[in-house]
This record gives sequence, C-alpha cells and structure tokens, in this order.
Amino acid sequence: MNGMLRRVLSRPEPRLLSMRCQSSATGEGGSPDTTSLRPRPNALTDEIIRVDHAGELGADRIYAGQMAILGNGPLGKTIGHMWEQEKEHRKQFEQLIQQHRVRPTIMTPIWNVAGFVLGAGTALMGEKAAMACTVAVETVIVEHYNDQLRQIMEAPNPNKELLATITKFRDEEQEHHDTGIDHGAEQAPFYQAMTEVIKFGCKTAIAISKKI
Repeated sequence: MNGMLRRVLSRPEPRLLSMRCQSSATGEGGSPDTTSLRPRPNALTDEIIRVDHAGELGADRIYAGQMAILGNGPLGKTIGHMWEQEKEHRKQFEQLIQQHRVRPTIMTPIWNVAGFVLGAGTALMGEKAAMACTVAVETVIVEHYNDQLRQIMEAPNPNKELLATITKFRDEEQEHHDTGIDHGAEQAPFYQAMTEVIKFGCKTAIAISKKI
C-alpha cells in the first residue's frame, strides 16, 4: 500500500450540469439510461466528486477569463492549451456527477462568475500577473489532489477509477503550475501578496464546496 501511495504521489456557457452530461444519462425519449448510472457513492467519493467538479468548473472559467483578455497575444496558445485540458477535466467530473448521482455544490453559479472574473482581472494586470494567478491556483489544486489521493489509498476499498483520474489531472495541473513559473509568474507585481490572497480564496472555495 505504501509503495503504491508513493508512486501515486511522486466553452458553452456553463449550467449546473452541462446539457451534454444530462443527455448522456438519458435515452432518446428523455428517460434515464440506467445502464450508465453507478451505485450511490460512499461519503468520501461523494465529497471528492462534488468538490472536484466545482474546482474544475472554476479552473475552466479562470482560463476562459484569461483567454478573453490575452487570447490574441503571445501567451494565447499557451493559455489555450491549458484551457483545453481544464475543459476535459470539467467534462470528466460532470460525467461522474451524473453517473454517481452526486449533488453538485449549490455554489456553482458563484464559482462560475468568480472564476471568470479572477482570470480576466489578473490578465488585465498583465501576462505575468495572469501567470501568477495560474501558479497560485494550481499550487492549491495539486496539494488538494494529493490529499485526496492519500484519502483514497487509505480507504478500505480504494476507487481505482477515481484514483487514476485524479492522478492524471494532478499531473496536468502541476504542468500548468510549472508553465506559469516558466512564463515569469514570479516577476509579477506584488507576486507574494497576490498569490497568497488567491490561494486563500481557493482553499475557502474548496472547504465550502465539500459541504454545500
């Protein structure tokens, strides 16, 4: 178990659930497609899917905000690549929410708006500030995913599907963090203060989304 743990740890306008996700769980006549539904998850899986869905929604909107401001500039391609990965992360958790019948956080509309405002707002401060935002957000997400991986591995019956999904996404979020550093995040004005505020906001959002 410890050896496995060490290996693991080394768009369209959003709605509460996307129409694509809803349609995947219904037949042609609109009735539920029970073959795609899973048994109700345990408390840990329920919490993980809910909070990670919220987090990936927020990340999607942050990069959407950055692209709205910087998409035509030198960093457009770099931000676009990270955004595409976040879209895939969000899509996967939307599917898991539907399949496991997990209740999304009631804060979804707020995280939707807050994410875009954070992304666009820091981008308006310049490319380095946008990258500082990326570094701050991804630092929290990587730590959060590592905590979840530990929890899953320590559970009596580890959810292997969720373990693989979070491991893959954790690695991609780490890549985003490193991209931000490589593009001058630490040279942004008030880097330390700005990133600490953003980290605090992300951690608060995670704590809230776990429960409501």
